[in-house]
Amino acid sequence: MTLSHDLAGAGSSTVVLLHSGVCDRRMWDGQFHALAGAGHRVVRCDLRGFGDSPVDAPHTHAEDVRELLDRLGVERAAVVGSSFGGRVALELAARHPGRVSALALLGSALPGMAPSEELCAWGAREDALIEAGDLDAAVELNVDTWLGPEASEAARAYVREAQRRAFDLQLAAPEENHPVAPEVTRDDLAAIRAPALVAVGAHDLPDFRAIADELGNLLPAARRVDLDWAGHLPALERPDETARLLLSFLAQAVDGSLSPGVSAR
Repeated sequence: MTLSHDLAGAGSSTVVLLHSGVCDRRMWDGQFHALAGAGHRVVRCDLRGFGDSPVDAPHTHAEDVRELLDRLGVERAAVVGSSFGGRVALELAARHPGRVSALALLGSALPGMAPSEELCAWGAREDALIEAGDLDAAVELNVDTWLGPEASEAARAYVREAQRRAFDLQLAAPEENHPVAPEVTRDDLAAIRAPALVAVGAHDLPDFRAIADELGNLLPAARRVDLDWAGHLPALERPDETARLLLSFLAQAVDGSLSPGVSAR
């Protein structure tokens, strides 16, 4: 299956946008055309179980993205990932390092990172609401947890819709079609040489600030940026500022200012 996706721009460099686990490809509305207008060819996709991509077979998200790049004839791309999309981006870079020219990770998750007690309690609450059949309350729990203080009502309404769609797709999928996460070790991550932006919000959960610390130590060419205004989803909270952040990083990554193997903290 080819992931549902949108294309914009006709530049020589390709940028792939991977959404968070409470969103779909529409979360990048505030950055998609800005990146294309700056001279990039931009791809945004719905991972399986989100938006317009059904859960129709056993799958690994990173391999789905690689297959999409193959179908589009893209040999190498900068990959931008938000939250869960950041984890998928890291898995792709670890498994197929030659395909990833740069990484921009916004509130990224991390393969193999154990959740804190706080995040475990949140997950248990979500599970209990789902098991009770109260999907509306589970949706609201996600909206309240993952959007920072500057999120607009439009952003909250969007996450509400996207999360409900994800619940509907994923809960209807047979167990044999659930995603399989590839094994990615700390050594695998430390071997990633692509320049990386590691951005995290001051209002995000402590887990993600700890992940940013870990990524800053693991990735040899990492640049850490702390966003004092942001929660977990800066692309939705300040779309224009997030677009400028990505454009600045990508311009440096493309022109070689951030050389692989050189720290840019």
